[in-house]
Amino acid sequence: MDTKQDLPKPSSAWRNALTLGLVAMVGTGLLAGVNQLTRQRVESQERRAALVQLGQLLPPSRYDNALQEDSYSFRDTVWFPSGQAITVYRARMGSEPIAAIFRLAATDGYNGDINLLIGINLDGSLTGVRVLSHKETPGLGDPIETAKSNWILTFSGRSLSNPEKDGWAVKSDGGEFDQFTGATITPRAVVKAVRMTLEYFAANKDLVFAQPADSLETASPR
Repeated sequence: MDTKQDLPKPSSAWRNALTLGLVAMVGTGLLAGVNQLTRQRVESQERRAALVQLGQLLPPSRYDNALQEDSYSFRDTVWFPSGQAITVYRARMGSEPIAAIFRLAATDGYNGDINLLIGINLDGSLTGVRVLSHKETPGLGDPIETAKSNWILTFSGRSLSNPEKDGWAVKSDGGEFDQFTGATITPRAVVKAVRMTLEYFAANKDLVFAQPADSLETASPR
């Protein structure tokens, strides 16, 4: 006598649930892949934009090295929040340090990161500041772009002593920098990031120019 029994067939509901689960897994994988490709494309575009704008912050006549080759990245959670990777391009003339240009993000913008280039001369004065990308509200926060206003150009020539410490804030906070009508958070974030970078450079100038190119150093909290 055949003692084998037919196994119960999966119900229609069970098969549908399995199908939906597989579709969801495949969809999630595809979405993750698209997001990764999109992020890489955006980062690549920002790197190209940074190289173009380097010339706006530092005329090529001031240095004789290749900025993109004389660069390195580091992390320092004491000076720069969110554990972000900072890229530094060093300018030299005849191997002598001339200036450094920092690529970093102001992490407390109204709608997220504001990606910046901040150029600093060897004497601690700013060669200038430029915005690489941002998600600030159009018509309110976008005057940080040179295409919309000259606000970002007012940083050129500034330093930690020009203005003094209390002046490194927007006017509504008692500082010297204009805020935008209906938008204070955006300029406040940029001013804070620029001041923070100037302070880092003043405290670590020798390290900035001595660091090997193409390295990623992670500073421990002090």
